[in-house]
Amino acid sequence: MLVNVFFILYNIVSVSAYKFALPITTNHTTNKEGIHMNIYDISEKAGVSIATVSRVLNGNTNVSEKTKKKVLAIMQEYGYTPNAFARGLTANTMHTVGIMCPDSSDPYLAQAVYYMEQNLRKRGYDVLLCCTGYELADKQNYMQLLLAKNVDGIILVSSTFVSSVPEDNEYIKQASEKVPVIILNASLESPNIYSVFCNDEKATEEATTALLQNGRKQILFLYSSHSYSSMKKRSGYEKALAAHGMETDKKLLQYCSDAESVTGVKEFLKKLAADGITYDAVVTIDDKLAVGVIKYAKEMNISIPSELEIVGYNNSTLAECCEPELTSVDSKPVTLCKQCSDALITVLAGGEFPNKSVFSAELIKRGTTHF
Repeated sequence: MLVNVFFILYNIVSVSAYKFALPITTNHTTNKEGIHMNIYDISEKAGVSIATVSRVLNGNTNVSEKTKKKVLAIMQEYGYTPNAFARGLTANTMHTVGIMCPDSSDPYLAQAVYYMEQNLRKRGYDVLLCCTGYELADKQNYMQLLLAKNVDGIILVSSTFVSSVPEDNEYIKQASEKVPVIILNASLESPNIYSVFCNDEKATEEATTALLQNGRKQILFLYSSHSYSSMKKRSGYEKALAAHGMETDKKLLQYCSDAESVTGVKEFLKKLAADGITYDAVVTIDDKLAVGVIKYAKEMNISIPSELEIVGYNNSTLAECCEPELTSVDSKPVTLCKQCSDALITVLAGGEFPNKSVFSAELIKRGTTHF
């Protein structure tokens, strides 16, 4: 994965101070002969003004083709490479996007970051990646850090960034007053915020409905997060039950706090069994939980799918690495990530883009169900 993690701490001069200073003296490099070159040297060698060299660096069209070629030839001859930070301040763009991700070890989030970085790099943008964790204070601090780095826009990769507590979302709205903010897998309404997400509610409703049509009467909903996406999935599960004249059994809504490992999920299900909670199907919010259910069923000699049907979510690599292979909802991460990148690039270019982009998921049927 090619992610340019770029954290430079400016301990003396703040970013705002740089904006009021002409960043010419930071434009320098050392050529192959070891001679220290800067923009003044290039100006002198080319026989043009410093302003002309600056225009060439920033792609300004108010420079004749002859002069441009002359300046570029001198730069090439002396191996001059302009400082990207100084150029960015002069041109009022760093061509850099900040990505905030709570956990880059999560397979789905890691894949999303990869796709995002690839799409942005093809469009000429570098990426600063912040692995924030899940604490609000850490998210707020990283947001401020990215804004201080003068990024052009910020992408939030995870529905966990959007809280059901409105005050906890204020830092995102405040950031959007300065730069465009794109949110993957969640929706937050504000003028300069663009939400791109899969219709998790509808997808989970359809998966639960399919299990009900298979004759399943006690369907466990297993989740490990109270994120925007998780709550939409829960809503879909409850809608499917209601459509079949069934009330939601609170005992079958189970939050697994130890979901970091498959073993943790397996042990959690053993505790449910000890408490007398029974079920004939399971719908989970992600594939990791579903694989834990498979491991539990194997250990307890529960036949899959005849005695227990299981549906995961995200259609990750995990879905094909278990036995039997896992039926899972494909939430279209490649499509979503491309839409996030397109949204940001379009907005930065001054174009119009919808504040909400909603995509449909697809149920991929494998060996853990009778679909």
